[in-house]
Amino acid sequence: MTQRAYPRFLNAGECALVVEYGATIDPAIHDRVLALDRALVAAAIEGVRETTPTYRSLLIDYDPERLTPEALIERIRDLPIEKGKKKPEPRRWIVPACYDPALALDLAFVAEKQKLTPQKVVELHSGAIYRLYMYGFAPGFAYLGGLPKALDISRRAEPRLTAPANLLIIAGGQALVTTIPMPTGWHIIGRTPVRFFELNRDPVFLAAVGDEIAFEPVDHATYTALDARGAAGELVARPAKRP
Repeated sequence: MTQRAYPRFLNAGECALVVEYGATIDPAIHDRVLALDRALVAAAIEGVRETTPTYRSLLIDYDPERLTPEALIERIRDLPIEKGKKKPEPRRWIVPACYDPALALDLAFVAEKQKLTPQKVVELHSGAIYRLYMYGFAPGFAYLGGLPKALDISRRAEPRLTAPANLLIIAGGQALVTTIPMPTGWHIIGRTPVRFFELNRDPVFLAAVGDEIAFEPVDHATYTALDARGAAGELVARPAKRP
C-alpha cells in the first residue's frame, strides 16, 4: 500500500479548505494542526474568514470572491510554520466531576463490560490528563484525547433518545463533555457542573483547543451545590497552578 503523503489539501465545498496532517488521534499530529492555525492567524491572509482545528486537520473558511483555493494553498506552503520550536505551554483546567450512580447511568455497565469495578473506572477516568482536541458536533461539545486504553469501549447498541447536558461520556477510545440535552449513543459515566459553553460568559468556551483537562471527583452533594453556582453563571472550573 502506498504511504499517504501529508499534508493533504482537500476542498470542502466552494469556500473551505481542509489541511489534513494524519489519520489518527495523536498529539504530534495535533501539534502540527495548531502550529498551522497560529501561523494563519499571524499571517492575516486577506480572504481567510475563520479556522477550525480538529483532531488531525484544520478547516479554513475563506471568501471565494477574494481568494482561490490554489492561491490559499500556495500561501500556506509559504507560511513560516513553527517546526521544531517549543510550543506554547497549555493551560490545564481542573474540572469537578461527579460519578454518583444517579448521574453516571452507564458506569456499572462500562465496569462490567471492561472487567473492572465501578471505582476503578472512576479512578482511570479521573486520573488521566486529557487534551482538548476540538469542539464539534454540537455547540461547545469538547472532544478529548487521553482516555486510558482500559476504557476503550464501543458505543451503546441502542442510543438514548434523551440525555441531559454537561455529561462525561466515552466511546471508541474518546472522551467527551457535552453541553446541551440531546440523544447520545455514548456511555454516560458522570456529570460535571462546569459549563464548557456559555453564551453569556466571556470567554464563551471554557478552554482553548490544545488545553488540558483534569477531572476532580466530587460527591453528589458537592456536585449539586456547584451545579447551582454554575447555572447562575459562576465558573466552577479552575486553572491548575503550574510548578
